[in-house]
Amino acid sequence: MEITGRLIGSGRASDVYEIDDDWVLRRDREGYADALAEAAVMEHLRGHGYPVPQVRLDASSRSDLVMRRLHGPTMLAAFAAGRIDAREAGTVLAQLLRRLHAVPGRIVHLDLHPDNVMLTDDGPYVIDWANAEEGDPGLDWGMSAVILAQVAVGEEAIAEPARAMLAALLADPSEVTEEGLAEARRRRAVNPTMSRAETELLGAAEDLIRTYLS
Repeated sequence: MEITGRLIGSGRASDVYEIDDDWVLRRDREGYADALAEAAVMEHLRGHGYPVPQVRLDASSRSDLVMRRLHGPTMLAAFAAGRIDAREAGTVLAQLLRRLHAVPGRIVHLDLHPDNVMLTDDGPYVIDWANAEEGDPGLDWGMSAVILAQVAVGEEAIAEPARAMLAALLADPSEVTEEGLAEARRRRAVNPTMSRAETELLGAAEDLIRTYLS
C-alpha cells in the first residue's frame, strides 16, 4: 500500500502512518509479523465484544495492517501525564487479561503492557496483536508480569510506578502459574527486540514477581 500520510508513531519493530482521521497504517520494519493473521485474530476478538480496533482486511497485507484510528493516549502516556495512577493501570491490565481469556478460542496476547493499551473516550483498547496465539492464560499473565517486573527492577524513573502496577496486576488475584512464569521468562530471554541490559534483569524480575505471589 502506498503511504501518503505522516508518520505518527514508531515501536521496536513497526511504524504507524496516518491515512486520514479514521484510519491508520502500521508497517512492519523487521519482518517479524504476519499482519493478515493478526487482523484475523483481531476481528475474531472484536466479534466477541473485546476492545480491539476494527481492521480492513481488504487493504492489509502481510507487512501492512490498516486499522481504525484510536483517539487517546496510551496507558503509559496517560500515566506520565497524571491521568491515571499506577495501581489503577495495573488493575485495568488485569481486567483486560480476564476479559481476553473469557473469549472463545484460548487467545493470548503475550505482550499486554501499558504501552499496548490505548485509553479512549469509549474505554481502553488493546493494540499490537503480533505475538498473539492460542495458548495458556497462565503464560499471558506471566508475560505481562515479567514485562512490568523488568521495568520495576531497573534504574529508570518509572521503576517505582511499575512496581505498583505489578502489585495491582497480581492482586486481582492473578492467574500466573509456575509453568507460565517459567515460559514467560524463557521467551523474554530470546526476544530479539530486547537489549542485553533488559535480558540481564530477568532473574531479579522473576524474584520480584514471586514476592507478590507468595
